Formats: sequence, C-alpha cells, structure tokens
Amino acid sequence: MILKIIFTWWNKQTIGTFLKTFFTGKFVGKDELGNKYYKNKSDERWVIYSNSIEPTKINSDWFLWIHHTIDKVPGKLEKKYSWQKDHSENRTGTNESHKPTKIKKNDIEKKYDTWK
Repeated sequence: MILKIIFTWWNKQTIGTFLKTFFTGKFVGKDELGNKYYKNKSDERWVIYSNSIEPTKINSDWFLWIHHTIDKVPGKLEKKYSWQKDHSENRTGTNESHKPTKIKKNDIEKKYDTWK
C-alpha cells in the first residue's frame, strides 16, 4: 500500500500531496462522492479524490470554490431548483455514454417548398 502511494499518482494522491496535506493542509469539506477538499494559509486549494482520479467527479459548487470563483465553502444546505439535475461524472467511452438517435431521411417533413 505504501509503495503504491509513493510511486503512483493515479491512486488518490502522491507522496508529495500527502506531505503537503499533512503539514500545511486544512480540511475544508467533503462532497457527496467522498472527495476531500483542502486549503492552506496562502489560499492554495486542492482535492483528494475518494476513488479514481477523475476531475469530472467534482460537482459545480466545489468546482467554483477550487478555482477561486467563490470563497464560500459549498454545503448541502444550498437551495437547489427542481430543474437542476444531480451531478454525474463524464461517461464518455462507457456503456452509459450518450448515444444520439439517428433521424431517417423519410421521417423529416419539409416545412417549405424548394424553389425551382
């Protein structure tokens, strides 16, 4: 486990990130996916992912915070509208990816007559 942390960056965090978090990091919050967010005295912000490192796992509220767009730490108490969907990670290349339907040429009804 220790060797995995030291030599691989794709398993949560590197040894450098671990040391930075241990010595200077202040825990700020955790999102619904289990990602942990930290910052230090000079206002550097970073995330330690819960499972695999996938940047699209950060929802929009935490994305704004980590990129210094907002200073307020996101929480679960923010009001969400009924039309807002829950966040989901990028599914490109998986079986759950979006596949548009093909429209057959015969199904299209022309709304105009072509000029002759």
